[in-house]
Formats: sequence, C-alpha cells, structure tokens
Amino acid sequence: MAGSCFGKHFSVSTWGESHGKGLGVVIDGCPAGLPLCEADIQRYLDRRKPGQSQYTTSRKEGDQAEILSGVFEGKTTGTPISILVANTSQRSQDYSEIASYYRPGHADYTFDMKYGFRDYRGGGRSSGRETIGRVAAGAVAVKILEEIGIQICAYTHSIGPVEITPERFDAAEIPNNAFYMPDAKAAAEAAVYTRQCMEEQDSVGGVIECVVTGMPAGVGEPCFDKLDANLAKAVLSIGAVKGFEMGDGFQAARARGTENNDAFVNHGNGVEKETNHAGGVLGGISDGSPIIFRAAVKPTPSVAATQHTVNKKGENIEISIHGRHDPVIVPRAVVVVEAMTALTLVDALFEGMSARMDQVRKVWGR
Repeated sequence: MAGSCFGKHFSVSTWGESHGKGLGVVIDGCPAGLPLCEADIQRYLDRRKPGQSQYTTSRKEGDQAEILSGVFEGKTTGTPISILVANTSQRSQDYSEIASYYRPGHADYTFDMKYGFRDYRGGGRSSGRETIGRVAAGAVAVKILEEIGIQICAYTHSIGPVEITPERFDAAEIPNNAFYMPDAKAAAEAAVYTRQCMEEQDSVGGVIECVVTGMPAGVGEPCFDKLDANLAKAVLSIGAVKGFEMGDGFQAARARGTENNDAFVNHGNGVEKETNHAGGVLGGISDGSPIIFRAAVKPTPSVAATQHTVNKKGENIEISIHGRHDPVIVPRAVVVVEAMTALTLVDALFEGMSARMDQVRKVWGR
C-alpha cells in the first residue's frame, strides 16, 4: 500500500490495523541528542485514546507506547525511531456482519474497488486507530519545536451548531471539559446537543482550530510545497477531516482587498503585521505572525439509526450499525491535528535550513 509515508527530511511511516496485533510508526530524520522517553509520547497518546468520556467509544485501550529503537540513555541517536502500541481490546466479531455490505460514509466500497479485498474489522487502515502512529510521531516533532520556542495549540471551535465565543476564550479551560473547548459555557451547550444526537441514534461533527505561535518568518517553499498547502494536505489526510481553511479562509471571498490585506508596520521591533487575515502565511512562506487554520470534521459515519446501503451482491438493503463507536470524533481528533501540524512544521524547518548560504556557513563554516 502506497501513501503510508509523510515528510521528506523528517519522515514518518505508519503501520498497523485497528484489529491487528498493534500499530506504530517509524520516524527517520530526527536529530541526535533530543531528550526523549516514552512518557513524552504517552501524554499525547492519552489525549486521543478511547473511553475518556460518555462521548467517545467505550473501547478500552491503554494505548501504551513502547520505543523499540533510536533512543539511548534518554536521548535520540539520530537513527530511525520505531514506536509500537499494542492492541489489547479487539472485538472483531462485532464487525463480522459488515463484511457483506458497504457502510455509508466509510471506505468499505472504495477499498474493495482499489484492492479487491478489505479488512472489515473496524476498517483496517481506514480506522481512526491509524492515527496512533501519527500522534506518536507528532509528540517527537513537538519536542523538537519546543526546543526552538514554537508552540502549537489546537482546540474545538465548534460542535454542530455550538461555537466558542472570543469573549469567553480561556486556553486553561481546554483540558477541563470532554470537548477540549476553550469556553466552558459552549462546552456545556455542546454536551446537551451531543446527548440529544445520541438519544436519536445519530452523531455530530464540528470544527477544530489550531494556532501556532513562535514560528519565524521565512519557512516554506514557493509553488508546490507552500507551507499552507502542506498543512492542508497533512490535516486533510486525517480520515474524518473534510474541509480546511487558513486565516479568514472562505470569509476572505466576501471581503474587499483593502479589508483582507494585512498592513505591514514597524514600531521598533522589526517588520510586523497590523492584522492577520492571511493566517500567518504569505506566498506559501511563514510571515512571523501566528499560523491559524481550521479543520472541518464530519459526523461519525457509524450510527445506530437505520440507513440505506448496498451489499456485495448489489442488492439494496437497510442496516443499523452496532458496536463501539464515537458519537463525536472531534475531541479525540484535536491532538491528531496538533500532531500533523508539528510533523509538517518540523519537515519545513529542516528543509529551509539549506535555503541561504549564510545559514549553511553558520553550521559548516570554518
């Protein structure tokens, strides 16, 4: 299967299936000397693991990270880092029925058309558990970014019709509610709406917002490897994400040029922007402002309500999907967005190190 590798200079390869023996990732290109232990990875995996609240799947997995290579005496060695997370709570029999039909909103049909075969146990490689490798690798990338003062903060911007408000924004509130919202009132309203959907045997989607601070200007490649284009690809590669926008995003289409342009100023601290409608990227290159983007996450496709579909014989049938599924994917996807952002930024930073001769001389000059 092609498409399981990401990045050029800081590259990751994820592997494993939802109901296989385990999942993991191999990271290549991590510099030697980075302090790293399993606890660094575990705190990120804990944010995406199932069974955290009534709004997530009841599947109980410890999702314990085990570093198999690339670390010695608490520091990276510069060689490939391999990380394993074993599956311990597979109930493959829950999925035996779906081998005969195509679930609406899932990749069952497309996998059959591409490969002539599919792992129907929880979706195989198209399962949300595939993101375990991404999050483990992202935890390593975050440590690299922290070494140079770059911070990533993602959170839930909305659940269904319930949105956070700027007046009540409180970053400290994000880990205090089941929805990872920086707005306690909005989180309470989201809980009411989600419970209503659950009672109606339905699911709900939402929007994740991500803010990167401390990003220097000048990172990203023009044309096909623009920083915003690579961020879009990284985030849209997350299974449930169906939309992406930078800065003002689609609102920019309704604005005039004088409204959308960010004026440059210098108040004695160098070149800055008065506003940030662009979301921190101009011409595909970071401009030194916070990088801001949003990702639209679809409702969980596995719902108990009756749906129409087709079986492998081509017959029209009705189904009701049972098993352990998230009524809302958004909260557990927040850390996945952070991880893919970190992987993209580290890869871009490493690529940009060779863009100017003065930077090359700084490292290699005599």
